[in-house]
This record gives sequence, C-alpha cells and structure tokens, in this order.
Amino acid sequence: QVQLVESGGGSVQAGGSLRLSCAASGYTFSSNCMSWFRQAPGKEREWIARVYIYNSDYAITYADSVRGRFTISQDNAKNTVYLQMVGLKPEDTAMYYCAAPFSGGSCSRLVSEYNYWGQGTQVTVSS
Repeated sequence: QVQLVESGGGSVQAGGSLRLSCAASGYTFSSNCMSWFRQAPGKEREWIARVYIYNSDYAITYADSVRGRFTISQDNAKNTVYLQMVGLKPEDTAMYYCAAPFSGGSCSRLVSEYNYWGQGTQVTVSS
C-alpha cells in the first residue's frame, strides 16, 4: 500500500522560508516521479514542481510561479522528497500536496494523472 506523508508546513512572514517533506512508503522511489502541487482556497489544484527519478539520474521541472524560489530534491535512501521554499509570498499561501503516479506512469503536470496523494500540509504566508 502506497502512503505519502507530508510535513513541514507552517506560518511565516513574506520573505521567509520553509522546507516541506514528503515521506513515501510502498513506492519504488528509484525510478519514478514525484510532484508537488498546491491548492489555495477557491482555486484549482496547481502543479508546481516535479522530479523524475531514474536510478541515480533525475530530471527536475518547475512551474513559472515558483522557479528560482522553490527547490525540489529527493533522498532515495529515505524515500523522501523535499520542497525547499525561499522568498515566500502571500500568494504562496495554500495547502501543499505531494503526489505520485502509478509506478511507471506519466510524470505530467496534470492532477488527473496522479494516483497517490498525501494528506497535505498548510503553508500560510503573511504580508
């Protein structure tokens, strides 16, 4: 059974930093895709970053809204993906989710193509 558990959210002032973690169990980490999404109140869930892991290689992509401020990384030994967020803005306020497709599935930006989701961790940025 695949489980994704996020942690690390909180409340910060604009310009602050947070690091989110997503611990995966029951999922083959070394050759798969992990993404971070976020959903603000009243808005659709938005893809923000992904890492495609293939053995020791990986490919990373970011949404324009977070590129240069957020960094996704992974620790294969710990089956954990991280999202380091710096320069946070009030518009970054949202529930943040990590997600993964079925093993070998598409590593896309579409919510519909992800099969496993964590419970979410809230990030609140005040001005």
